[in-house]
Amino acid sequence: MSIDFEIPAEAKAIRERVRQWVHDECVPAEKKLLAGGDYKTILGELRVKARAQGLWCPFIPKEYGGMGLGPLANALVQMELGESYLGALSMNTQGPDDATMLTLLEHGTPHQKEKYLKPLLNGEKRICYSMTEKAAGADATGMQTRAVKDGNENYVLNGEKWFSSAASVADIAVVMAKTDPDAPRHSQYSTFIVELPNPGYRIVRDIETMAVHGPLSSILGGGHSEVEIKDLVVSADDLLGGEGNGFNMGQHRLAYGRLRHGMHNVAMAQRALDMATAHVTKRSTFGQKLSSRQGVQWMLADCASELYMARLMLLHIAYKAERKLDIRQENSIAKVFLAHMVHKVVDTAIQLHGALGYSQDTPLAAWYTHIRSQRLVDGPDEVHRWTVGRNVIKAYERDGTTAAAAGGDLL
Repeated sequence: MSIDFEIPAEAKAIRERVRQWVHDECVPAEKKLLAGGDYKTILGELRVKARAQGLWCPFIPKEYGGMGLGPLANALVQMELGESYLGALSMNTQGPDDATMLTLLEHGTPHQKEKYLKPLLNGEKRICYSMTEKAAGADATGMQTRAVKDGNENYVLNGEKWFSSAASVADIAVVMAKTDPDAPRHSQYSTFIVELPNPGYRIVRDIETMAVHGPLSSILGGGHSEVEIKDLVVSADDLLGGEGNGFNMGQHRLAYGRLRHGMHNVAMAQRALDMATAHVTKRSTFGQKLSSRQGVQWMLADCASELYMARLMLLHIAYKAERKLDIRQENSIAKVFLAHMVHKVVDTAIQLHGALGYSQDTPLAAWYTHIRSQRLVDGPDEVHRWTVGRNVIKAYERDGTTAAAAGGDLL
């Protein structure tokens, strides 16, 4: 009797197709962009090719125009797409749009699906998610933005939002606001769909961060906006998922976003390790190839080990998701591990490149500054570790062992 780690043939086949797509189409398109090509033209051409090949919205059901992939096949695909910053965009599976599409798919009314989801699925529009606030930070239940019902037809929203990713390129915003301050803590919030531009939803600025921003950063949707919400009128028809369900929908949405970040982190780390290995096999110092030095081999070995663990984590989570099992503990563990993994591998790749890695002649330096955010977005490390630790204690108190909270029920 053995444990079967065989990936189904159809999942392998789609992974190979996407891997080829990224290498043959997306990476060359990156070079065209960096050479001064027009973003909309280049992305438009990529998307036409992708759709013609059936490479579109991997996780969306076929009846809605997607590929209908389950969690395992989608994880394999996402781990390939992250090798290029045009990978996810080319197949209309980029964040934050992807997770919000899933929310609309599951909770949207027929009217909302026709008006908002359909153009998102067609790649005609983009959407952002406005939840985070300065006053609340990692505690989503600390949000202060209010939504007050004005008769039966509308809600009026007032407040502020912080770090609304891709808001500057969005045509639609999903905004979470407090509708009932007297309800139980997790039932006080509701979610609203807002067409943009709207005078009640004003982007104050794109927040400057430590990340290296090139001329394409804002165009690609890589910015994080500070938003003022003032007397924003939203029709009751655009309340998503009913009153009081905003927090729970948001957590479900973020769960996928955390996994997608992790999947793309694997792809970036793999590309960085490939670059580092290619460099050390060509570079000689003091009469010897760098690749012949034991210290360098150990550095590569550590990176390979991190990637191996990362892949196993994601595949196990996909396995559980396929069977609709609870993945919350594993999701939090993986979210923290994967954020540190990609940082370590990219940092090692920079070190092995020497001054070249520190320069911007390779993408490594820019990646390094961008991935620091991974330990903050979708819940900082400390919140996830706190949750994981509490679950360890609960498991011990319930079972007399911590195994259930530490991968003890792997399969």
